[in-house]
Amino acid sequence: MKAAVIGSHGATPAFGDFREPEPREGCVVIEVDTAGLGGWDVLGAYRLAVEYPCVLRGEGVGRAEYGRRVYFGERSVAPWGGWAERTIVPAAEVWDVPDDIDDETAITMAIAGTGAFVPLEQAAIKPGETVLVLGATGTLGQLALQFARILGAGRVVGASRSATALDRLRERGIADATVVMGGDDDLAALKAEAGEGYDVVLDLVCGAPMVAALKATRWGARIVTVGTGAGAAINLTAGDLLFRTLTVVGTGQRPPADRERIWRRLLDITREHAITVDQLDYDLPEIATAWAVQKAGPHAKITGKIAPSADIG
Repeated sequence: MKAAVIGSHGATPAFGDFREPEPREGCVVIEVDTAGLGGWDVLGAYRLAVEYPCVLRGEGVGRAEYGRRVYFGERSVAPWGGWAERTIVPAAEVWDVPDDIDDETAITMAIAGTGAFVPLEQAAIKPGETVLVLGATGTLGQLALQFARILGAGRVVGASRSATALDRLRERGIADATVVMGGDDDLAALKAEAGEGYDVVLDLVCGAPMVAALKATRWGARIVTVGTGAGAAINLTAGDLLFRTLTVVGTGQRPPADRERIWRRLLDITREHAITVDQLDYDLPEIATAWAVQKAGPHAKITGKIAPSADIG
């Protein structure tokens, strides 16, 4: 079968041939239609690979037994993965997709959707509060801005290093204001849009931007951090945290049944609200290009169409 194959540690996936999945008890073989590619895939996802070559992991949507349309998470049985014509996944990680939900929405609302929604819900946004999203131009950030509004925020502010991508957020109407980070004084830039201070900060980057954001909050603020794109180390004083709450959330460590429940709840939310995410689509033979774009830090969700490649090569 055709697949995106990783030949060695650190190598770029290449379009090529790979052996068929070997059926095993408790797992489901899936004919893959669409696969997702996230930052977690290019940022060290294969450090723990048990063997090379292997297939690029990825989440996706495809067809299981009897033509059942399903979503599967990034838990394919190694060395197989989602970026192939077929993969094999533990049965608990295979969830039926409703007929009215397209492939891209099913994928977006799983890992990315959960990563944005769970920490915001834990922050207990009160009606009318001001919410800041750090790393707002990525997929999680775009979703978080929209979820924050749904959860009751009165004002949502997006912060990122890319002025062009931030302009796009305002054009789409999903951010009330934006802050360009990485200048001479990030704290001053954040305070300029904070009013009396941010009530909630969803931090997707950590590092120095998170420290600056915390200092721009008001007393009683909640800051929830879920990412380390700007660095894992932070330097805080007791005064920085005085009358504020800092929480670190690991959104992907829940049992499959809990993650499926959250995913289905987010699918319901998409039925009620016009949630949008910028999207880039590639075909399986274009995996090297898709990988390079993701690694460069895209401001869009990347998906790959797998099924059309069946007659290639």
